[in-house]
Amino acid sequence: MARLLIVHHCPSPGTRAMLDAVVDGTAAEGIEGVAVEVVDALAPSVEAVLAADGYLLGTPANLGYISGALKHWFDSIYNGALGLTARRPFGAFLHGHTDTGGAELAIDTITTGLEWRKAQPFVSVLGEVGEAELTACWELGAALAAGLTASD
Repeated sequence: MARLLIVHHCPSPGTRAMLDAVVDGTAAEGIEGVAVEVVDALAPSVEAVLAADGYLLGTPANLGYISGALKHWFDSIYNGALGLTARRPFGAFLHGHTDTGGAELAIDTITTGLEWRKAQPFVSVLGEVGEAELTACWELGAALAAGLTASD
């Protein structure tokens, strides 16, 4: 069975709604054989990262950067995962009020070091989180989960 690890820091209602939509998408009709583990970025586990076949990352864009919690998660798992998780697929969802560019760049830079493969474009939301944004998050979850079953 494939394993999808969803790591998030979702302190706001908008980012939490995005997480819920992503998780709902992973259980879309026709997607079977994927175990989904949802963990808070403040509870890093190298073992969970090594056991996963793919990753979904969720964060607010605080002052244009990833949350301190997600940065802490990366700092905590980086050396333990380095070289052992290469080419695994990942995606991300981000919520900011004015800019997510720095947060996107940070995730791209860190995951490049880990040699992860961006499987889907990031879902990056500025301002209010509406139905279209939640649909994009649902589709992100479904696509990552379906991709894991295709490669299983």
